[in-house]
Amino acid sequence: MNYLGEDEEIAYQLRPHWRTLIVPALLLLAIAAAVGFTLSSLTGTSLGRTILRWMVFGVCLVVLLWWVIRPFVNWLATSYVLTDRRIIVRAGVFRRTGRDMPLARVNDVSFEATLMDRLFRSGTIMVESGSEQGQLIIHDVPMVERVQREIYRLHEEDDARRRGIQPS
Repeated sequence: MNYLGEDEEIAYQLRPHWRTLIVPALLLLAIAAAVGFTLSSLTGTSLGRTILRWMVFGVCLVVLLWWVIRPFVNWLATSYVLTDRRIIVRAGVFRRTGRDMPLARVNDVSFEATLMDRLFRSGTIMVESGSEQGQLIIHDVPMVERVQREIYRLHEEDDARRRGIQPS
């Protein structure tokens, strides 16, 4: 990774939970069925039907790009990385955003999981910081409780490293 510091190692790397792609996948199936049905019912070679077929195809292409392709590309372009020194969040394709939080500044790590999140074993992590930036909120984190424990473990190791204490 090009945004790692010197002697920095990745401890955990993940993307948003795959459940964020369920709606786009279902929409893809619905669009395919609707286009197939519509185009098969528009038989004939008249100019009006040809124009109507192209209009249906164009509308479906726009819907596909906005509601199916865009969420998938955003999912691919989003990463959550825990290193031995910081938490790194990167997201976006055209407008890239990023947030890093040094583990030394972490005061508290909590998570929230709705009933649906619990069914999919995901949730939202809130990392409180002692800096001016305040809180780092990471949505749709897979295995949210394990990631929370990992952040605490990395924080303790980082604290011990900074104080010059060798891990046991």
